[in-house]
Amino acid sequence: MTQSVTKFVWGRRHYVVLLMFLAVVIGYSDRVNISVASISMKEQLGWTQTTKGVVLSAFFVGYLSFMFIGGWLATRYGGKRILGIAVLWWSAFTLLTPWAAATSLPMLIAVRIGMGIGEAALFPAAYEMVARWSRPDERTSGIAWVNNGISMGTVIGLLATGWIVGHYAWQQAFYVFGVLGIVWTVIWYASVSNDPRSDTRMRDSERALYADDAAPLETSAQHLPWRLLFLKPQVWALVITHFSVTWTLYMLLTWLPSYFRDAQGVTIANSGFLSAAPWLSMFLMTYLASRIATMLIRRTGRIAFTRKLIQSIGLLGSALLLLFAQYAHSVPAAVAIVCGAAGFLGFCWAGYAPNTLDLAPRHGGVLLGFSNTFATIPGIVGVTITGWLVDLTGTYSAAFALAAGVSVVGTIVYCTLGRAEPLIGSEA
Repeated sequence: MTQSVTKFVWGRRHYVVLLMFLAVVIGYSDRVNISVASISMKEQLGWTQTTKGVVLSAFFVGYLSFMFIGGWLATRYGGKRILGIAVLWWSAFTLLTPWAAATSLPMLIAVRIGMGIGEAALFPAAYEMVARWSRPDERTSGIAWVNNGISMGTVIGLLATGWIVGHYAWQQAFYVFGVLGIVWTVIWYASVSNDPRSDTRMRDSERALYADDAAPLETSAQHLPWRLLFLKPQVWALVITHFSVTWTLYMLLTWLPSYFRDAQGVTIANSGFLSAAPWLSMFLMTYLASRIATMLIRRTGRIAFTRKLIQSIGLLGSALLLLFAQYAHSVPAAVAIVCGAAGFLGFCWAGYAPNTLDLAPRHGGVLLGFSNTFATIPGIVGVTITGWLVDLTGTYSAAFALAAGVSVVGTIVYCTLGRAEPLIGSEA
Protein backbone atom coordinates (compact mmCIF):
# COMPACT_ATOMS: atom_id res chain seq x y z
CA MET A 1 0.00 0.00 0.00
CA THR A 2 1.17 3.51 -0.63
CA GLN A 3 2.15 5.50 2.45
CA SER A 4 2.04 8.96 0.90
CA VAL A 5 -0.35 11.28 2.61
CA THR A 6 -1.76 14.52 1.27
CA LYS A 7 -4.94 15.58 3.00
CA PHE A 8 -7.55 13.71 4.95
CA VAL A 9 -10.48 12.45 2.87
CA TRP A 10 -13.19 10.41 4.55
CA GLY A 11 -13.40 6.96 3.04
CA ARG A 12 -14.82 3.50 3.54
CA ARG A 13 -11.81 2.44 5.65
CA HIS A 14 -12.66 5.22 8.10
CA TYR A 15 -16.28 4.10 8.21
CA VAL A 16 -15.18 0.54 9.05
CA VAL A 17 -12.92 1.80 11.84
CA LEU A 18 -15.78 3.97 13.13
CA LEU A 19 -18.11 0.95 13.35
CA MET A 20 -15.44 -1.04 15.16
CA PHE A 21 -14.94 1.87 17.54
CA LEU A 22 -18.69 1.76 18.24
CA ALA A 23 -18.51 -2.00 18.77
CA VAL A 24 -15.89 -1.45 21.46
CA VAL A 25 -18.01 1.36 22.93
CA ILE A 26 -20.95 -1.04 23.23
CA GLY A 27 -18.74 -3.83 24.53
CA TYR A 28 -17.26 -1.73 27.29
CA SER A 29 -20.63 -0.20 28.17
CA ASP A 30 -21.89 -3.76 28.61
CA ARG A 31 -18.76 -4.68 30.55
CA VAL A 32 -18.67 -1.79 33.05
CA ASN A 33 -22.36 -1.20 33.72
CA ILE A 34 -22.20 -3.92 36.35
CA SER A 35 -19.48 -1.91 38.13
CA VAL A 36 -22.12 0.69 38.98
CA ALA A 37 -25.10 -1.66 39.15
CA SER A 38 -23.18 -3.98 41.53
CA ILE A 39 -23.29 -1.29 44.22
CA SER A 40 -27.08 -1.69 44.37
CA MET A 41 -26.83 -5.43 43.73
CA LYS A 42 -24.40 -5.79 46.67
CA GLU A 43 -26.82 -4.06 49.02
CA GLN A 44 -29.89 -5.89 47.69
CA LEU A 45 -28.27 -9.34 47.59
CA GLY A 46 -26.09 -9.03 50.69
CA TRP A 47 -22.70 -9.46 49.04
CA THR A 48 -19.34 -8.82 50.73
CA GLN A 49 -16.65 -6.90 48.87
CA THR A 50 -14.93 -10.21 48.16
CA THR A 51 -18.15 -11.71 46.74
CA LYS A 52 -18.61 -8.66 44.56
CA GLY A 53 -15.03 -9.07 43.35
CA VAL A 54 -15.77 -12.67 42.37
CA VAL A 55 -18.85 -11.58 40.40
CA LEU A 56 -16.94 -8.79 38.67
CA SER A 57 -14.06 -11.10 37.78
CA ALA A 58 -16.30 -13.92 36.45
CA PHE A 59 -16.51 -12.11 33.12
CA PHE A 60 -12.78 -12.56 32.66
CA VAL A 61 -12.94 -16.33 33.11
CA GLY A 62 -14.87 -16.58 29.83
CA TYR A 63 -12.82 -13.79 28.30
CA LEU A 64 -9.57 -15.58 29.08
CA SER A 65 -10.70 -19.04 28.03
CA PHE A 66 -11.85 -18.00 24.55
CA MET A 67 -9.40 -15.21 23.68
CA PHE A 68 -6.90 -17.25 21.67
CA ILE A 69 -9.69 -19.20 19.97
CA GLY A 70 -11.32 -15.90 19.02
CA GLY A 71 -8.09 -14.73 17.40
CA TRP A 72 -7.75 -17.98 15.45
CA LEU A 73 -11.38 -17.80 14.27
CA ALA A 74 -10.98 -14.17 13.16
CA THR A 75 -7.91 -15.04 11.11
CA ARG A 76 -9.47 -18.22 9.71
CA TYR A 77 -12.96 -16.95 8.86
CA GLY A 78 -12.50 -13.18 8.60
CA GLY A 79 -12.94 -10.32 11.03
CA LYS A 80 -16.34 -9.26 9.71
CA ARG A 81 -18.08 -12.55 10.39
CA ILE A 82 -16.52 -13.19 13.80
CA LEU A 83 -16.96 -9.63 15.08
CA GLY A 84 -20.66 -9.66 14.18
CA ILE A 85 -21.22 -13.00 15.91
CA ALA A 86 -19.29 -11.78 18.95
CA VAL A 87 -21.38 -8.63 19.43
CA LEU A 88 -24.64 -10.56 19.01
CA TRP A 89 -23.45 -13.24 21.47
CA TRP A 90 -22.43 -10.94 24.31
CA SER A 91 -25.49 -8.72 23.82
CA ALA A 92 -27.72 -11.75 24.39
CA PHE A 93 -25.92 -12.55 27.65
CA THR A 94 -26.18 -8.91 28.71
CA LEU A 95 -29.94 -9.15 28.34
CA LEU A 96 -29.93 -12.33 30.45
CA THR A 97 -28.03 -10.75 33.38
CA PRO A 98 -31.04 -9.50 35.44
CA TRP A 99 -32.75 -12.88 35.15
CA ALA A 100 -29.56 -14.67 36.21
CA ALA A 101 -29.06 -12.39 39.22
CA ALA A 102 -32.63 -13.07 40.36
CA THR A 103 -32.12 -16.81 39.96
CA SER A 104 -28.91 -17.50 41.87
CA LEU A 105 -25.30 -16.40 42.34
CA PRO A 106 -23.93 -19.39 40.36
CA MET A 107 -26.28 -18.57 37.48
CA LEU A 108 -25.14 -14.95 37.48
CA ILE A 109 -21.51 -16.06 37.42
CA ALA A 110 -22.27 -18.43 34.53
CA VAL A 111 -23.93 -15.64 32.51
CA ARG A 112 -21.00 -13.31 33.14
CA ILE A 113 -18.64 -16.05 31.93
CA GLY A 114 -20.79 -16.47 28.80
CA MET A 115 -20.65 -12.74 28.16
CA GLY A 116 -16.86 -12.85 28.49
CA ILE A 117 -16.67 -15.60 25.86
CA GLY A 118 -18.47 -13.33 23.40
CA GLU A 119 -16.30 -10.28 24.08
CA ALA A 120 -13.13 -12.37 23.77
CA ALA A 121 -13.34 -12.16 19.97
CA LEU A 122 -13.88 -8.39 19.91
CA PHE A 123 -10.30 -7.14 19.69
CA PRO A 124 -8.79 -10.03 17.68
CA ALA A 125 -11.49 -9.57 15.03
CA ALA A 126 -11.10 -5.79 15.08
CA TYR A 127 -7.31 -5.98 14.74
CA GLU A 128 -7.73 -8.41 11.86
CA MET A 129 -10.00 -5.88 10.13
CA VAL A 130 -7.62 -2.97 10.80
CA ALA A 131 -4.81 -4.97 9.19
CA ARG A 132 -6.96 -5.44 6.07
CA TRP A 133 -8.44 -1.98 5.83
CA SER A 134 -5.75 0.44 7.06
CA ARG A 135 -2.71 1.66 5.17
CA PRO A 136 0.57 0.94 7.02
CA ASP A 137 0.99 4.58 8.05
CA GLU A 138 -2.59 4.61 9.39
CA ARG A 139 -2.29 1.54 11.64
CA THR A 140 -1.36 3.55 14.72
CA SER A 141 -4.42 5.78 14.40
CA GLY A 142 -6.65 2.85 13.39
CA ILE A 143 -5.67 0.75 16.40
CA ALA A 144 -5.79 3.79 18.68
CA TRP A 145 -9.33 4.63 17.58
CA VAL A 146 -10.51 1.06 18.04
CA ASN A 147 -8.99 1.00 21.53
CA ASN A 148 -10.38 4.46 22.27
CA GLY A 149 -13.78 2.79 22.32
CA ILE A 150 -12.67 1.46 25.71
CA SER A 151 -12.65 4.91 27.27
CA MET A 152 -15.75 6.21 25.49
CA GLY A 153 -17.68 3.01 26.22
CA THR A 154 -16.68 3.28 29.84
CA VAL A 155 -17.82 6.92 30.00
CA ILE A 156 -21.18 6.07 28.44
CA GLY A 157 -21.61 2.89 30.47
CA LEU A 158 -20.86 4.54 33.81
CA LEU A 159 -22.86 7.73 33.18
CA ALA A 160 -25.87 5.99 31.71
CA THR A 161 -25.91 3.23 34.31
CA GLY A 162 -25.55 5.73 37.15
CA TRP A 163 -28.50 7.69 35.78
CA ILE A 164 -30.61 4.57 35.16
CA VAL A 165 -29.92 3.15 38.63
CA GLY A 166 -30.69 6.51 40.21
CA HIS A 167 -34.01 6.93 38.35
CA TYR A 168 -35.23 3.41 37.66
CA ALA A 169 -33.72 0.05 38.62
CA TRP A 170 -30.34 -1.53 38.00
CA GLN A 171 -31.93 -4.21 35.79
CA GLN A 172 -32.87 -1.64 33.14
CA ALA A 173 -29.23 -0.84 32.38
CA PHE A 174 -28.61 -4.35 31.07
CA TYR A 175 -31.70 -4.28 28.86
CA VAL A 176 -30.75 -0.95 27.25
CA PHE A 177 -27.18 -1.90 26.39
CA GLY A 178 -28.13 -5.39 25.23
CA VAL A 179 -30.53 -3.98 22.64
CA LEU A 180 -27.91 -1.52 21.36
CA GLY A 181 -25.59 -4.43 20.55
CA ILE A 182 -28.26 -6.15 18.49
CA VAL A 183 -28.92 -2.97 16.49
CA TRP A 184 -25.17 -2.58 15.82
CA THR A 185 -24.97 -6.16 14.53
CA VAL A 186 -27.65 -5.51 11.92
CA ILE A 187 -25.85 -2.38 10.67
CA TRP A 188 -22.47 -4.16 10.59
CA TYR A 189 -23.58 -7.08 8.46
CA ALA A 190 -25.60 -4.84 6.14
CA SER A 191 -22.89 -2.29 5.37
CA VAL A 192 -19.39 -3.79 5.75
CA SER A 193 -17.31 -6.10 3.56
CA ASN A 194 -14.57 -8.31 4.94
CA ASP A 195 -12.20 -7.42 2.09
CA PRO A 196 -11.73 -3.77 1.05
CA ARG A 197 -11.14 -4.84 -2.55
CA SER A 198 -14.64 -6.32 -2.78
CA ASP A 199 -16.39 -3.34 -1.17
CA THR A 200 -18.86 -2.03 -3.76
CA ARG A 201 -19.37 1.28 -1.93
CA MET A 202 -15.70 2.31 -2.13
CA ARG A 203 -14.68 5.12 -4.45
CA ASP A 204 -12.12 4.30 -7.15
CA SER A 205 -9.69 6.83 -5.69
CA GLU A 206 -9.70 4.99 -2.38
CA ARG A 207 -9.57 1.57 -4.01
CA ALA A 208 -6.32 2.62 -5.69
CA LEU A 209 -4.67 2.76 -2.27
CA TYR A 210 -4.78 -1.05 -2.18
CA ALA A 211 -3.57 -1.56 -5.77
CA ASP A 212 0.14 -1.99 -4.93
CA ASP A 213 -0.48 -4.37 -2.03
CA ALA A 214 0.62 -7.65 -3.53
CA ALA A 215 0.33 -9.68 -0.31
CA PRO A 216 -2.82 -11.82 -0.16
CA LEU A 217 -5.54 -10.57 2.10
CA GLU A 218 -6.96 -14.01 2.78
CA THR A 219 -4.74 -15.75 5.34
CA SER A 220 -5.04 -18.73 7.61
CA ALA A 221 -3.94 -19.14 11.19
CA GLN A 222 -2.41 -22.42 10.05
CA HIS A 223 0.31 -20.48 8.17
CA LEU A 224 1.65 -18.86 11.34
CA PRO A 225 4.68 -20.68 12.79
CA TRP A 226 3.40 -21.18 16.32
CA ARG A 227 6.89 -21.52 17.76
CA LEU A 228 7.37 -17.79 17.09
CA LEU A 229 4.79 -17.03 19.75
CA PHE A 230 6.80 -18.85 22.38
CA LEU A 231 10.43 -18.23 21.41
CA LYS A 232 10.70 -14.61 20.31
CA PRO A 233 11.59 -12.15 23.14
CA GLN A 234 9.76 -9.29 21.41
CA VAL A 235 6.53 -11.30 21.58
CA TRP A 236 6.94 -11.81 25.32
CA ALA A 237 7.81 -8.13 25.72
CA LEU A 238 4.47 -7.36 24.06
CA VAL A 239 2.66 -9.89 26.28
CA ILE A 240 4.17 -8.62 29.55
CA THR A 241 3.52 -5.00 28.61
CA HIS A 242 -0.06 -5.82 27.65
CA PHE A 243 -0.45 -7.57 31.03
CA SER A 244 0.85 -4.53 32.91
CA VAL A 245 -1.52 -2.18 31.09
CA THR A 246 -4.60 -4.30 31.73
CA TRP A 247 -3.75 -4.71 35.42
CA THR A 248 -4.38 -0.99 35.95
CA LEU A 249 -7.11 -0.85 33.33
CA TYR A 250 -9.24 -3.62 34.84
CA MET A 251 -8.69 -2.38 38.37
CA LEU A 252 -9.98 1.07 37.41
CA LEU A 253 -12.82 -0.32 35.31
CA THR A 254 -14.23 -2.50 38.06
CA TRP A 255 -13.41 -0.64 41.26
CA LEU A 256 -13.61 3.10 40.53
CA PRO A 257 -17.34 3.42 41.35
CA SER A 258 -16.77 1.60 44.63
CA TYR A 259 -13.67 3.72 45.32
CA PHE A 260 -15.63 6.96 45.00
CA ARG A 261 -18.48 5.50 47.04
CA ASP A 262 -16.40 3.93 49.83
CA ALA A 263 -13.32 6.16 50.03
CA GLN A 264 -14.84 9.50 49.05
CA GLY A 265 -18.39 9.03 50.33
CA VAL A 266 -20.35 9.98 47.19
CA THR A 267 -23.78 8.62 46.23
CA ILE A 268 -24.31 5.75 43.80
CA ALA A 269 -25.49 8.08 41.02
CA ASN A 270 -22.58 10.48 41.57
CA SER A 271 -20.18 7.57 41.83
CA GLY A 272 -21.05 6.56 38.28
CA PHE A 273 -20.73 10.17 37.13
CA LEU A 274 -17.33 10.74 38.76
CA SER A 275 -16.05 7.37 37.58
CA ALA A 276 -16.74 8.44 33.99
CA ALA A 277 -14.44 11.47 34.16
CA PRO A 278 -11.15 9.50 34.03
CA TRP A 279 -12.27 7.69 30.90
CA LEU A 280 -13.06 10.95 29.14
CA SER A 281 -9.51 11.97 30.02
CA MET A 282 -8.25 8.71 28.53
CA PHE A 283 -10.25 9.31 25.35
CA LEU A 284 -8.65 12.72 24.81
CA MET A 285 -5.15 11.58 25.72
CA THR A 286 -5.37 8.57 23.40
CA TYR A 287 -6.21 10.87 20.51
CA LEU A 288 -3.27 13.12 21.43
CA ALA A 289 -0.90 10.16 21.74
CA SER A 290 -1.94 8.70 18.37
CA ARG A 291 -1.28 12.03 16.66
CA ILE A 292 2.13 12.36 18.32
CA ALA A 293 3.10 8.77 17.48
CA THR A 294 1.99 9.04 13.85
CA MET A 295 3.88 12.32 13.45
CA LEU A 296 7.08 10.90 14.97
CA ILE A 297 6.98 7.77 12.80
CA ARG A 298 6.37 9.73 9.60
CA ARG A 299 9.14 12.23 10.35
CA THR A 300 11.80 9.88 11.76
CA GLY A 301 10.83 6.40 10.55
CA ARG A 302 11.81 5.08 14.00
CA ILE A 303 8.85 2.86 14.82
CA ALA A 304 10.34 0.92 17.74
CA PHE A 305 11.69 4.06 19.43
CA THR A 306 8.32 5.78 19.07
CA ARG A 307 6.41 2.81 20.48
CA LYS A 308 8.74 2.63 23.52
CA LEU A 309 8.64 6.38 24.15
CA ILE A 310 4.84 6.61 24.03
CA GLN A 311 4.46 3.43 26.08
CA SER A 312 6.87 4.65 28.78
CA ILE A 313 5.05 7.95 29.10
CA GLY A 314 1.79 6.06 29.50
CA LEU A 315 2.78 3.47 32.10
CA LEU A 316 5.16 5.57 34.19
CA GLY A 317 2.84 8.58 34.23
CA SER A 318 -0.07 6.40 35.32
CA ALA A 319 2.04 4.67 37.99
CA LEU A 320 3.23 7.93 39.50
CA LEU A 321 -0.28 9.32 39.85
CA LEU A 322 -1.63 6.09 41.36
CA LEU A 323 1.02 6.39 44.09
CA PHE A 324 -0.25 9.91 44.82
CA ALA A 325 -3.85 8.67 45.15
CA GLN A 326 -3.35 7.90 48.85
CA TYR A 327 -2.96 11.63 49.47
CA ALA A 328 -6.33 12.47 47.91
CA HIS A 329 -8.40 13.59 50.89
CA SER A 330 -11.17 15.30 48.93
CA VAL A 331 -13.38 14.38 45.99
CA PRO A 332 -11.88 16.98 43.61
CA ALA A 333 -8.33 15.81 44.42
CA ALA A 334 -9.29 12.16 43.93
CA VAL A 335 -10.96 12.90 40.60
CA ALA A 336 -7.96 14.91 39.36
CA ILE A 337 -5.45 12.20 40.27
CA VAL A 338 -7.48 9.33 38.82
CA CYS A 339 -8.20 11.35 35.65
CA GLY A 340 -4.47 11.86 35.22
CA ALA A 341 -3.71 8.17 35.79
CA ALA A 342 -6.31 7.05 33.26
CA GLY A 343 -5.24 9.73 30.80
CA PHE A 344 -1.63 8.58 30.81
CA LEU A 345 -2.79 4.98 30.44
CA GLY A 346 -4.43 6.10 27.17
CA PHE A 347 -0.95 6.65 25.72
CA CYS A 348 -0.54 2.87 25.71
CA TRP A 349 -3.10 2.50 22.90
CA ALA A 350 -0.58 4.27 20.65
CA GLY A 351 2.40 2.47 22.22
CA TYR A 352 2.34 -1.30 22.61
CA ALA A 353 -1.10 -1.80 20.96
CA PRO A 354 -0.20 -1.10 17.29
CA ASN A 355 3.05 -3.01 17.86
CA THR A 356 0.90 -6.14 17.40
CA LEU A 357 0.56 -5.29 13.70
CA ASP A 358 4.24 -4.26 13.50
CA LEU A 359 5.20 -7.80 14.48
CA ALA A 360 2.46 -9.65 12.57
CA PRO A 361 0.69 -7.52 9.93
CA ARG A 362 -1.07 -10.57 8.44
CA HIS A 363 -1.68 -12.44 11.68
CA GLY A 364 -2.58 -9.61 14.01
CA GLY A 365 -5.75 -11.33 15.22
CA VAL A 366 -3.88 -14.45 16.29
CA LEU A 367 -1.06 -12.52 17.99
CA LEU A 368 -3.56 -10.24 19.73
CA GLY A 369 -5.51 -13.28 20.89
CA PHE A 370 -2.30 -14.81 22.25
CA SER A 371 -1.23 -11.61 23.99
CA ASN A 372 -4.66 -10.78 25.34
CA THR A 373 -5.03 -14.26 26.81
CA PHE A 374 -2.28 -13.44 29.28
CA ALA A 375 -3.43 -9.83 29.58
CA THR A 376 -6.84 -11.02 30.76
CA ILE A 377 -5.35 -12.65 33.86
CA PRO A 378 -5.42 -9.30 35.73
CA GLY A 379 -9.17 -9.22 35.12
CA ILE A 380 -9.44 -12.32 37.28
CA VAL A 381 -6.47 -12.11 39.63
CA GLY A 382 -6.07 -8.35 39.82
CA VAL A 383 -9.76 -7.59 40.32
CA THR A 384 -10.04 -10.24 43.03
CA ILE A 385 -6.81 -9.16 44.77
CA THR A 386 -8.07 -5.58 44.77
CA GLY A 387 -11.21 -6.63 46.63
CA TRP A 388 -9.11 -8.69 49.07
CA LEU A 389 -6.71 -5.78 49.71
CA VAL A 390 -9.61 -3.39 50.32
CA ASP A 391 -11.18 -5.82 52.79
CA LEU A 392 -7.80 -6.38 54.47
CA THR A 393 -6.59 -2.78 54.74
CA GLY A 394 -9.80 -0.79 54.59
CA THR A 395 -8.32 1.51 51.91
CA TYR A 396 -7.43 1.44 48.22
CA SER A 397 -3.81 2.62 48.70
CA ALA A 398 -2.25 -0.85 48.65
CA ALA A 399 -4.16 -1.83 45.50
CA PHE A 400 -3.06 1.36 43.72
CA ALA A 401 0.57 0.85 44.81
CA LEU A 402 0.55 -2.71 43.49
CA ALA A 403 -0.77 -1.53 40.11
CA ALA A 404 1.98 1.11 39.97
CA GLY A 405 4.63 -1.54 40.60
CA VAL A 406 3.30 -3.75 37.81
CA SER A 407 3.44 -0.75 35.44
CA VAL A 408 7.09 -0.08 36.23
CA VAL A 409 8.02 -3.70 35.52
CA GLY A 410 6.12 -3.60 32.22
CA THR A 411 7.96 -0.45 31.15
CA ILE A 412 11.39 -1.93 31.86
CA VAL A 413 10.61 -5.13 29.93
CA TYR A 414 9.18 -3.34 26.89
CA CYS A 415 12.01 -0.83 26.62
CA THR A 416 14.56 -3.64 26.90
CA LEU A 417 13.07 -6.32 24.64
CA GLY A 418 10.49 -4.57 22.44
CA ARG A 419 10.98 -4.60 18.66
CA ALA A 420 9.01 -3.44 15.59
CA GLU A 421 10.27 -5.71 12.79
CA PRO A 422 7.81 -8.32 11.37
CA LEU A 423 8.24 -11.82 12.77
CA ILE A 424 8.08 -14.00 9.68
CA GLY A 425 9.48 -13.92 6.16
CA SER A 426 6.29 -13.11 4.25
CA GLU A 427 5.83 -10.10 6.49
CA ALA A 428 9.41 -8.87 6.46
